[in-house]
Amino acid sequence: MQWSDVLAEPTLRDLPFKIELNQWGMIEMSPASTWHGSRQTKVVQYLTRKLANGEILTEPAVQTIIGVRVPDVGWRSVQAQLAHGYSSPLPLAPEICVEVLSNSNTDAEMSAKRGAYFAAGAQEVWLVADDSVITVYTRDGIQSASTIVGEAPVL
Repeated sequence: MQWSDVLAEPTLRDLPFKIELNQWGMIEMSPASTWHGSRQTKVVQYLTRKLANGEILTEPAVQTIIGVRVPDVGWRSVQAQLAHGYSSPLPLAPEICVEVLSNSNTDAEMSAKRGAYFAAGAQEVWLVADDSVITVYTRDGIQSASTIVGEAPVL
């Protein structure tokens, strides 16, 4: 299955799940929760306050080496927006990809997603934990602050 098939399938349009496509073309779904949505909103509000030049995307589809992945929030520069518009999936990951962690997420899964986002062009991947603490990763590993925002992000 291709991402265009997922977008065109009417039975998938109103599901209460986040949908991703793995490297074998199989659909993966994650149930939505109020807490999860609340953290996504707080990340969007934080990025809105801190980064004026760029665009915040909620659940942008990104083509990665492990299939189409959908970070909970992404921030991309004006240059990236102009270069790639609203392609779906995006051929280049937003500069910041944010994943709000759920109880079902494993360390191995999140490590694979981080690697996939970096391989697709992300500069930072943020993981938001249950206690709302944000861990910032770059290709070099965990960082004490975001190089894009210029500080340690706090919700």
